[in-house]
Amino acid sequence: MARWRLAVMNLAAMLTACGGDSGGSSSSPAATDGGGTASAAGCTLRARQDWAAAQLREWYLFPDTLPLALDPAGYATVRDYIDAMTATARAQRKDRYFTYLTSIREDDRYFQSGDTAGFGIRIATSADRSRLQVTEAFEGAPALAAGIDRGTEIVGIGTGASDIRPVAEIVATGGIDAALGPGTAGTTRTFRIADGQTTRDVTVAKADYALIPVSPRYGARVLVDGDKRVGYINLRTFIDTADTGLRAAFDGFRVQGITEFVIDLRYNGGGLISIAELMGDLMGANRSSNDVFSYTSYRSEKAANDRTRYFRPQPQSVAPTRIAFIGTAASASASELVINAFIPYLHANVGLIGTNTFGKPVGQIGLDRAACDDRLRVVALATQNAARSGRYYDGLAGTVEASCRATDDLTQPLGSVAEDSVRTALDFLAGRSCTPIDSAATTRSARDGGARTLVGAGRPNAAQREVPGLF
Repeated sequence: MARWRLAVMNLAAMLTACGGDSGGSSSSPAATDGGGTASAAGCTLRARQDWAAAQLREWYLFPDTLPLALDPAGYATVRDYIDAMTATARAQRKDRYFTYLTSIREDDRYFQSGDTAGFGIRIATSADRSRLQVTEAFEGAPALAAGIDRGTEIVGIGTGASDIRPVAEIVATGGIDAALGPGTAGTTRTFRIADGQTTRDVTVAKADYALIPVSPRYGARVLVDGDKRVGYINLRTFIDTADTGLRAAFDGFRVQGITEFVIDLRYNGGGLISIAELMGDLMGANRSSNDVFSYTSYRSEKAANDRTRYFRPQPQSVAPTRIAFIGTAASASASELVINAFIPYLHANVGLIGTNTFGKPVGQIGLDRAACDDRLRVVALATQNAARSGRYYDGLAGTVEASCRATDDLTQPLGSVAEDSVRTALDFLAGRSCTPIDSAATTRSARDGGARTLVGAGRPNAAQREVPGLF
């Protein structure tokens, strides 16, 4: 879902992810409701609520939606108070829990190095909520080391082999988050895994690990389609450490003279706009310094912060003639920003493959109160492409000039030419026929849960906000 950060009033570019319930990290036991410690001077609940309200009234992009007065006394947490203040914008689908309180320490750990704690998997439920499957597993994390990977079906979860509960029962009661336990290293769960007609139990302990934005297994590769060579990149998240992987991948494509690309953002909820801009630059070898990547605008009182970002081609840049972006309802914010940026230049040679995207053309700034370890993410800005198009609150399917419907095929590895979304992306690049995405239908599907829904944490940490389905 990309993010703008205003840390200590320093306008450094960040956009944020698709959101979910706001709240602090379950992996920070000293934190209370978003990061602040109750014992710190000036960090009482009321003081933090008042501070959050003042920031909203100064910076919020939709000031007319804020209540004229809202007594914080009726709210037990800062999170609940912020959610109440932004309720009208949320009802208008302008701010779907994009404004929230988090921990400065946790936020910086994730965005600077990808550090988090967990099993290291994304999980999703089926449309009838009876099945739980792994959509992706991360290198260096415990689950993959235990043999759990994309396509693995989890049929039971317990704290040990003696108390495993069926997933259907857990899902029916909305208890997946609780069943998986707190996000602290050392938390252990036993998973009952279905392998065809048999099952096996696997015990895994959560651990600290660094999420790698460009997978060393399938993050960057050359796909062969007949006599054509196509560059494929799967970017998991827009964080600082994506810089090296993206530059290396595009440099390899540049050396090989590749001009057609599949950019897989199917689960990418967003992250740093600086990395979104870099990704645009790396596909901008044929863009001039006068070509606009994006326009950013604030509310009228903050218009001095408005800016125009032009393409800045890099030594590793390529010059695409056609791009197929793979997206789903989990593709948001920085992912959508990159896709939208290329539409005015490549028009129907940019295709959205898969389903409709999330729909987040707005971004946050981060306002810090260091004494309380509070970082308030406030929706404060909107972005547009060079054609001044940027109101895709219902996803990009109604904005792109070309699209092809495809499924997320868990029977195949990511990056495989046999996987349905990748296969359809190659069909688009080759000019073969496909079925366009129905933006209205896929928007309804996304709201209703779609064919498969990534599981959200009730109190997501920084990584879980940006990496949908992460546990």
